Amino acid sequence: MPSHTAAASPFYREEHQVFREQVRRFTEREILPHIDAWEDAGTIPRELHGRAAEAGILQIGYPEEYGGIEIPDHFYSIVRTLELARAGSGGLMAGLLTHGIACPPIVAVGTAEQKEKFLRPVLTGSKIAALAITEPGAGSDVASIKTTAARDGSDYIVNGQKTFITSGLRADYVTCAVRTGGEGMGGISLLLIETDRPGFSRTPLRKMGWHCSDTAALYFDRLRVPAGNLLGAENDGFKRIMLNFNGERLGIIAHGIGLAEVCYEDGLAYARERVTFGRPLIKNQVIRHKLVEMRMRLDALRAQLDLLTWRVSQKQTLAAEIGLLKVNTATALEWIVGEAMQIFGGAGYLRGNRVERIYRDTKIVSIGGGSLEVMKDLAARQLGY
Repeated sequence: MPSHTAAASPFYREEHQVFREQVRRFTEREILPHIDAWEDAGTIPRELHGRAAEAGILQIGYPEEYGGIEIPDHFYSIVRTLELARAGSGGLMAGLLTHGIACPPIVAVGTAEQKEKFLRPVLTGSKIAALAITEPGAGSDVASIKTTAARDGSDYIVNGQKTFITSGLRADYVTCAVRTGGEGMGGISLLLIETDRPGFSRTPLRKMGWHCSDTAALYFDRLRVPAGNLLGAENDGFKRIMLNFNGERLGIIAHGIGLAEVCYEDGLAYARERVTFGRPLIKNQVIRHKLVEMRMRLDALRAQLDLLTWRVSQKQTLAAEIGLLKVNTATALEWIVGEAMQIFGGAGYLRGNRVERIYRDTKIVSIGGGSLEVMKDLAARQLGY
C-alpha cells in the first residue's frame, strides 16, 4: 500500500527508503523461505542474529564505539519493524529484536566495561539478550516484583522467578529487575545476569501464537552475580524500567501496524484473485467496503505513528499518547485480521498462510508491554483525569 513508500510521508527521506529496501531484501532472502519451518520448530536459529548483524539490521540506534550504527531519528527503527513484519510473523520480530528492550538500559546507564562485555557481542549477533521484568505476581505492576538480590561481599545473591520472558530459552544474559531494597518502586535495581551461572534454570512456555519466538520461565536459586553487574545505581532501577517502556511500546505499535498492513495486502490480493459465482470477490460491495475500512484505519494509524515517532525523535515525553496509540493499534489489528480472515474464508483457516499466522499472533499486541486496560488508565492519569 502507498504508506510503505517514502513519498507517503514528509518524515521519510531517501536514506530511509534505502534502508527500507535493505531490510526488505534481507526479509525476502533470509526469512521468508524458512519462516514456516521456524514456526513449526518453535524457535529461530541463533545464526539468524549473525546474518542480521551482517546486514546492518541489529545495530541501528546503538553507539558506534560498541559496534552500533548511530541514526539521527527513530524512523529507521520503524522502517525495520514494518519490513520485518512482511514475514507475517509476530514471533519473528519479537525473537530477533529482543535486544531492543534488553539493551537500552545498558546504553543509558551502563559502564564502559559493561557495554563492552554485554552490548558489543549482542550487536554482532554472537550473543542474545533478554529483558526479565515480569513475575507470576507482577507484570505491569513493576513496583510489586519479589525477586531479590541481597548483597554478600562483592556479589549479589539472587533468588526468585520471572515469567513470560521473550527469548528466555536462548538468552546468554538477561537484564533483570531485582529487589535490592525495601518494598515499592524505591527498592528496585537492574542486574545483568549471565544464564550460564550456577543457580539459573529455565523452562519453556507454550503459547497460542508467536510460535517461533521462544518464551520461558526463569528461576534463580541462590545465584551469585558480581556486584559489577549492577546496572546504574542501586535502588534506582524503577525509573529506568519506566523510561524503557516508551521505546518498547512504540516498537509494539509498529509491530502491530506492520502485521495489519500484511493482512490488508493479502486480503486485497486474494479478493482480486478469488472467483466465486463467476466473478472476483472484489466485485462484491461488501468485500470492497471491508477493504476500504481496513485501509482507512491503517492510514490513520500510520499518520499517528509517524507524528509520535517524530516527537520522540525531538526528545518529547509522550507516555499518554504512546499508550493510547498502542490501544488503538491493538484493537484495529484485531479487527483488520478478522476481516482479512473473512475475506479468505476457509482458505484463511488453513495453516501456511500469513493471515492465519497473524490471527494467532495478534492477541499479544493487546497484552504485551502493558495491557489495553493498563494503557488507558496510564493515559488517564497522565492527562490529569
